[in-house]
Amino acid sequence: MKLKGRNKVSPDFSMSSMTDIVFLLLIFFMLTANSPNALDLLLPKAKGKSTNTQNVSVSIDKNLQYFVNNERINGDYIEIELKKALVGQDKPTIILRAEESVAIKEAVNVMDIANRNNYKVILAVRPN
Repeated sequence: MKLKGRNKVSPDFSMSSMTDIVFLLLIFFMLTANSPNALDLLLPKAKGKSTNTQNVSVSIDKNLQYFVNNERINGDYIEIELKKALVGQDKPTIILRAEESVAIKEAVNVMDIANRNNYKVILAVRPN
């Protein structure tokens, strides 16, 4: 009398579950990958709101005229005016408003002044 086993293990290997896992990992890495070389060149437009309180605003118009809190000043004396306006502040913050046509070096000049004096700079943009 020959008895056959009912629970015979099949030597075939199913790849369907393995491909599901591979595709899930692929999707995960594609969604979480950070592209460090990506630049958003349309900085004057952005979504979102700033929750910081405004201490001082610096505006630069297309004629390269500087304004500190809507008061026109000479660009050579901007650092002195910022120091006067931000004296005694515990977290000095500058809101920088520059028109789209203003060269980036003008905005970087204000950012450099803020960096030297340990001021925080927020670049103001218009909403979409």
